[in-house]
Amino acid sequence: MAKTIAIGVQSFDKLREENYFYVDKTDFIREWWESGDAVTLITRPRRFGKTLNMSMIESFFSVEYADRSDLFEGLSIWQEEKYRKLQGTYPVIFLSFANIKETDFQSTRKKICQLISELYSRYDFLLDAVQCKDGDRDYFYRVNPQMDDVDASMSVHYLAKMMCQYYGKKVIILLDEYDTPLQEAYIQGYWEKLVSFTRSLFNSTFKTNPYLERGIMTGITRVSKESIFSDLNNLEVVTTTSEKYATSFGFTEPEVFDALDEYGYSDRKEEVRSWYDGFTFGNHTDIYNPWSILNFLNKGKIATYWANTSSNSLVEKLIREGDEDIKELFGVLLNGEHIRCPIDEQIVYNQLDDDPDAIWSLLLASGYLKVIQYQLVNEVAEYEEPLYELAFTNQEVSRMFRGLVRDWFKRSQRDYNGFVKALLTNDLKAMNVYMNNVALKTFSYFDAGTSPSEKQEPENFYHGFVLGLVVDLAGEYVVTSNRESGLGRYDVMIEPKNLKKDAFILEFKVHDPEDEKTLADTVAAAHKQIEEKEYAAQLTARGIPADRIHKYGFAFEGKKVLIG
Repeated sequence: MAKTIAIGVQSFDKLREENYFYVDKTDFIREWWESGDAVTLITRPRRFGKTLNMSMIESFFSVEYADRSDLFEGLSIWQEEKYRKLQGTYPVIFLSFANIKETDFQSTRKKICQLISELYSRYDFLLDAVQCKDGDRDYFYRVNPQMDDVDASMSVHYLAKMMCQYYGKKVIILLDEYDTPLQEAYIQGYWEKLVSFTRSLFNSTFKTNPYLERGIMTGITRVSKESIFSDLNNLEVVTTTSEKYATSFGFTEPEVFDALDEYGYSDRKEEVRSWYDGFTFGNHTDIYNPWSILNFLNKGKIATYWANTSSNSLVEKLIREGDEDIKELFGVLLNGEHIRCPIDEQIVYNQLDDDPDAIWSLLLASGYLKVIQYQLVNEVAEYEEPLYELAFTNQEVSRMFRGLVRDWFKRSQRDYNGFVKALLTNDLKAMNVYMNNVALKTFSYFDAGTSPSEKQEPENFYHGFVLGLVVDLAGEYVVTSNRESGLGRYDVMIEPKNLKKDAFILEFKVHDPEDEKTLADTVAAAHKQIEEKEYAAQLTARGIPADRIHKYGFAFEGKKVLIG
């Protein structure tokens, strides 16, 4: 009989005690321990088993689990005697920042301090130890949610000292989801304050700590060394492109297919692969996200499980407020195509607004994009960056982003749907009515920056609008933006997959009062550009007759729109 699928259980000992379904990842213990690395930072997308593996490490090494060898019996790590002797022999400190998602710095600081205070309470027996000095007791009692910055920065360091004195052995320190509060700090606007606070905390915990045996930090992103790890020269960084621990997080295809066989879904392997495969760690392809696989095994239904498990506020912010180039490339991805751009695995959050390419690095680290291929460093000029060819990871991710775009237009859904219908039926009057309503309701949502200019607003709006067209028209049309055709680059082309249907060319122009007296003049200028640049050449070459190629000029002046 197949084991029970326990959704959301991240405690290793509970999974083993209750005999729930578990994919053996204990080889990670061996690989990490034999690496000898002092402090390891491992980045993986969310819901890829980071917390469960940290719980597994705690259960294996912690002296508190010295009598729990039963948790590992029958697993890979238990085959070697030296590891059976190692189990339960180290003091372990385990912290998680996963739930620290506050809207301001003071609340975040207080929650971190509260988390550490609760950790101290768990080890209050140290106060009664003969090794505990009066100075240690004084410091112990100063640790509370309101402690000052000096005490807070040294708190984990000091607890490690007391545990080392008590057990006579250096401490293993585990910090799970270290970057969760940092992402929130960027979104909410208190990045610099939190960076200063966490830099001191991480330095005293993982660098200047003689009581540390080894440490592991996990997160989604590799926050730049200059931001918070400037003093940690003992840090081994393992990202999704690293070979280390490549199969320790996420399910490999053999693991997934074995589970599908066990639960009676052998005939659905290709369907599951199409939806949930696509992740690559190091050189290991065909990695699946565990969350979706577990939910599928439990429910037997294909759905967007992983993609909808948390807020996508940071990704949404960067795309929605991004410039026209970002929106253009995002539209390409929504069309199921690939993009090419440089990637920097070190995420500098406070530079995301100034570096358009940083969003693709963030999406790759977060698991939303996969690398199709990339240039080797020796293939590019010294002053250039290697380019990565990227695509959405799988169908689940693509569906999630399509839903995200639909949500952007919900505030004007009736008008938006009306515009699309009017466009496809060539109802110019209705197009103008609906487009003005859509623009009025949606402009502010697609602003770029805090005070965009009148010229920036239409540029950012129409690229957002194109994303909406892609979502609703992708089944029957190919929607492209800013591509070459004829003698220039058109703004938007809506090309039917069925050549018996009509095609559309949209050219957008911001009204320039120095060159055009009225919006009608701007529309005329747009039409002139379409004709002079021969934008219809691509459609004509495909065999679409000229009388079924509809050309529209969009003239913008502030929030006013005229289509002709």
